[in-house]
Amino acid sequence: MELTSKQRAQLRGLANSLEPIVHIGKDGLGDNLIKQANDALEARELIKCRVLDNNLEYDARSAAEALAAATRSQVVQVIGTKFVLYRQNTNIAKRKIELVKATKKKK
Repeated sequence: MELTSKQRAQLRGLANSLEPIVHIGKDGLGDNLIKQANDALEARELIKCRVLDNNLEYDARSAAEALAAATRSQVVQVIGTKFVLYRQNTNIAKRKIELVKATKKKK
C-alpha cells in the first residue's frame, strides 16, 4: 500500500512529538539494528530514527531507504539527520494509527 499525500501529512503530524528511538551509528545497519527497528514498528507502527555523526556510510536519505526495505516499511519523511518510518500492523486489533481514507480524484 502506497501512502497518499494526506496520509503522509497525517503521519508527519503524529511524528512531530516523537523522539528518535533507533540510532544508526558507526556499525551501520546491522542485524541487531534491523531487529530493533522491526520490534519498534510492530509495537508502535510509527518510529523516528536518527543517523549519528560517527556514521560515515549513510546519510539520512539512504539510511531511511535501506532500513525501510529491510523492515518492509515506508519512509514518511526525511529531515536533516532524522527520518520517520511507518508500517501498518497486520493485526487489525493491535493497530494504533487509523489513517485517513484514500480518495479517488474526480474527473
